[in-house]
Amino acid sequence: MSEFTMTIDGAAVSPPDSFDVVNPATAEVFADAPACDRPRLDAAMAAADAAYRTWKTDDRARQAVLREMADALEAATDRLASVLTAEQGKPLGDSRTEIFMSALWLRYYADLEIPREVVQDDERGFAEVVRRPLGVVAAITPWNFPLLLAIWKIAPALRAGNTMVLKPSPYTPLATLVLGEVWRDVTPPGVFNVVSGLEPLGTWLTGHPTTRKVSFTGSTTVGKRVAAATAEDLKRVTLELGGNDPAIVLEDADPQQIAESLFWDAFRNNGQVCLAVKRVYVHESRHADLVEALAEHARKVRVGDGTKEDVQLGPINNRLQFERVREMVENALGQGAVAAAGGAPLEGPGYFYAPTILTGVTDATRIVGEEQFGPALPVLTYRDLDDAIGRANASQYGLTASVWSPDLDRATSVASQLDCGQVSVNTHGGAVRPDLPFGGHKWSGLGVENGPWGLYGFTELQVLARPARQAFADNDNV
Repeated sequence: MSEFTMTIDGAAVSPPDSFDVVNPATAEVFADAPACDRPRLDAAMAAADAAYRTWKTDDRARQAVLREMADALEAATDRLASVLTAEQGKPLGDSRTEIFMSALWLRYYADLEIPREVVQDDERGFAEVVRRPLGVVAAITPWNFPLLLAIWKIAPALRAGNTMVLKPSPYTPLATLVLGEVWRDVTPPGVFNVVSGLEPLGTWLTGHPTTRKVSFTGSTTVGKRVAAATAEDLKRVTLELGGNDPAIVLEDADPQQIAESLFWDAFRNNGQVCLAVKRVYVHESRHADLVEALAEHARKVRVGDGTKEDVQLGPINNRLQFERVREMVENALGQGAVAAAGGAPLEGPGYFYAPTILTGVTDATRIVGEEQFGPALPVLTYRDLDDAIGRANASQYGLTASVWSPDLDRATSVASQLDCGQVSVNTHGGAVRPDLPFGGHKWSGLGVENGPWGLYGFTELQVLARPARQAFADNDNV
């Protein structure tokens, strides 16, 4: 592949050092990415700070730039999709969908009208609540959806009037570096900067004195460290972290009818989705039928190199995650679980793992209590619905959940008792849209992304108060 460069102050930047990027379909290095050093990070922060002074002043201009960013992104679909599949592993069709959705998010924020919040405007005076941008935003993005989850930060932050320095995951830096290149002629210099590298780059970024807000998507473990780093000078922070998302299948649900949807809600992107179904609680009368229906889909799905036309699932993205999934499945099998489908890595090079359906697990099994973030799904039984609700809520996480039943009123009643940021009926994660807030309870994060609420997270409130115009005029004439 061609050389990849960082974007700082609207220009291509190539530091002297680099690091390897591995294709997960082959487990071999296929490219290298620039490794940002401290002087170049300082240059990126200085550029963003300088650009902020003018970028924050013209909202209509920002709307126009976001539309141009969407157009440029779509125009680069072929190149971006090829790079994204090579570094992340997902099928090319999924990469194209991610790019399409990224453009959709940009256009949503470009078109979003932000109403004035006038609290008082009468003969006694005037008071308005104004949302002011923060300044320079440091964004750190994950490896599962490198482009889309970056856009979840870029679009609202820039529309609100902030500037940004973004660091992608070192597992998937390349598509984001290309994005920076694509936008060099679209965004004013310094408004959007992309740096890449290994630690301590993330530590430098979150602790940098110029940073006024950190927006992080990734693991809860790292998210806690980010929160601690921002506390020293009270940087604002949004954390979108892990989930251990339950699905509750009621006794009146038909396993054959729901199995395909439930399967893909768990295995989309090879299970590497923060809001994927991670554990299923099904009434004991439906357990055997549901397990077999899910296993049938798992056995039929086509797993392979994402560049192949008929592939539905690619590899796990990196060796550490591959080993984590393998260890968790082996741990479950060693404790008496049964693999109704899968249960082991696939032969050949790359980080390929067979889609796995596990039964015979308990809430104490590691793959039930922790987030697996991969292609393995435990299915548990319940007899009493209140018990299932309690077990679903007995987690340190609270990102998403779902309830499955033809009785929508009953399912909605159950859904309202689940402790999470989003809960859906007869689908999982179905309310992930640009116009709805997305965020977690408990260890699943702080703050929200998307919708006007996501944009407000990149602002601070300011109260603007003054006398009434006529009262001021009368006093002036005294």
